[in-house]
Amino acid sequence: MTPATNFIAASLEDVSRLDALVSLRHLTSLCGNSIVFSTSFGKEDQVITDMIYRMEGGIRIFTLDTGRLFAETYSVWTATMERYGIPISVQVPDQEALEPFISLNGPNAFYSSPALRRECCRIRKVEPLKRALEGAQIWVTGIRSAQSPNRQSMQRWEWDEVNDIYKYHPLLDWTDEQLDEYVRLHEVPCNVLHERGFPSIGCAPCTRAVRPGEDPRAGRWWWESNDQKECGLHQHGSPGQ
Repeated sequence: MTPATNFIAASLEDVSRLDALVSLRHLTSLCGNSIVFSTSFGKEDQVITDMIYRMEGGIRIFTLDTGRLFAETYSVWTATMERYGIPISVQVPDQEALEPFISLNGPNAFYSSPALRRECCRIRKVEPLKRALEGAQIWVTGIRSAQSPNRQSMQRWEWDEVNDIYKYHPLLDWTDEQLDEYVRLHEVPCNVLHERGFPSIGCAPCTRAVRPGEDPRAGRWWWESNDQKECGLHQHGSPGQ
């Protein structure tokens, strides 16, 4: 590790023991403008956006517009900007990659095979993410361990080898009840799809409501049989480097 990465690792180790809002405020005071936060406007992300607003910024917020989001997601995006007045930068798919993919495979190619689904996610999400993370040293996410079995073993901070960046998950150990209480207490704008059985909200063609008793991410890519309900944005890392 370089002295800079040693400092960041030590800072993350310190803040991971703190309350979520306090940890974000403290991390910002230590690491300055090298921190970014990715939002997809789900409930967890909305809570973190509210926290960033309450600490008067210091963390750049970005989102990925895949071009296939729900209308409700665009509505809460608009409501968030109106409520908080915080700029939200956006990354969109590279036109030179997306147009040939659709021309060759069709607009709904992701239903055809896991390989085409992963390629669609790569073009619409993974590659734009890499652009959004350029120059940053810490990536804040809204991941919670309750979201899926493969997230239950994650730590509040980890090293993402794929994107060469530290990730920090301030809400990792929050329960559904804690999340809902924060939303109620601070009147956080939320996507109405959460009230219609969508605990996890992605692209419209790839997300359905979950049934009672199903895993929270069962509605993502529901036509695929494997249980690795991820798009490639959040590959499991490890603490340290």
